[in-house]
Amino acid sequence: PVSINASPLLNIHGEVIGVVMSFRNVLEVYKLTADLFKESVRLQSILNSIADGVFTVDTNWLITSFNPSAEKITGYKKKDVIGKPCSTVFGSEVCSKDCPLRKTIETGNTITNFEMGIINEKGEKIPVSVSTALLIDEKNEIIGGVETFRDLTVLKQLTNELKGRYSFGNIVGKNPKMQELYNLIETVSNTNSTVLILGETGTGKDLVARAIHYNSPRRDKPFIKVSCAALPESLLESELFGHKKGAFTGAIRDKPGRFKLADTGT
Repeated sequence: PVSINASPLLNIHGEVIGVVMSFRNVLEVYKLTADLFKESVRLQSILNSIADGVFTVDTNWLITSFNPSAEKITGYKKKDVIGKPCSTVFGSEVCSKDCPLRKTIETGNTITNFEMGIINEKGEKIPVSVSTALLIDEKNEIIGGVETFRDLTVLKQLTNELKGRYSFGNIVGKNPKMQELYNLIETVSNTNSTVLILGETGTGKDLVARAIHYNSPRRDKPFIKVSCAALPESLLESELFGHKKGAFTGAIRDKPGRFKLADTGT
């Protein structure tokens, strides 16, 4: 294959007296072009097969590529987002103040596994894990950035399910005895019965009491914790039942007791 250039040959009067032709072998150019095309197809195939969403932007934050997984996660079609600012497509609250891709382009530092939320085409918030990197040309100049994002919806659902199965409030444990405790807490929480919690120091009696309270109809009422061992005997009655101003030396104002503070609560 050759590349041909032709131009007229003129005499001193400006009359055409012939033609000048030049040609050069472009076989190597053809080979390079074919190689570049094959590499482009290979890279596109890789991007299309990745389960994570992948998109690229130029230095004006306009989307230049959008792989099929990005379409699936966001609900947007590639043809509808190419050339648009990424912030208008993803609609995340971090776009304006804490954008990981902007940080990467401005600082040159890559970011991995940054958790955030994006808004899909239906207006639903999708939890994702984001990683970013620079796009650099052959002159080592920044021409944009690339971001991969992984849908964490299923992971979050499973995590919450496990938390619900193996925890109760601030109590965590998957031992069968703990499961029995969770069931017992649920049972007594819905009654008005007085509950006595027994256990050695440090076994979590306070956590059980809180779990009962916050799982009961009294959850919006006060939860008053009292350590009787920390109350001096001389002040026990005053602390539990309260006192009026002037009832004893130092009683400079009325003070409600713990029972009064816990009224309708726990």
